[in-house]
Amino acid sequence: MTEGQVLDIAKDAIYYIIICSAPVLIISLVVGLIISIFQTVTSIQEQTLTFVPKIVAVFIGLMVCGSWILNQLSEFVTTLWSNFSIYLG
Repeated sequence: MTEGQVLDIAKDAIYYIIICSAPVLIISLVVGLIISIFQTVTSIQEQTLTFVPKIVAVFIGLMVCGSWILNQLSEFVTTLWSNFSIYLG
């Protein structure tokens, strides 16, 4: 296995990590921003107020985007296993 192959695998792995985590992170960011604006407007400074809506939103996001994330990860693993003989030789 050459250094170029290792770098290609690492590059692809980082790409899939970013792509698969992006929907959940964006949902969490948007919900956190909305709750922060709500806290600012109402002058409620409760720190635990953000956790429950974020968790619920992330779970809903995982239910909606979960099949797409699984397809992306399956594609990556299938590509790795199909090229396994190339990496060994």
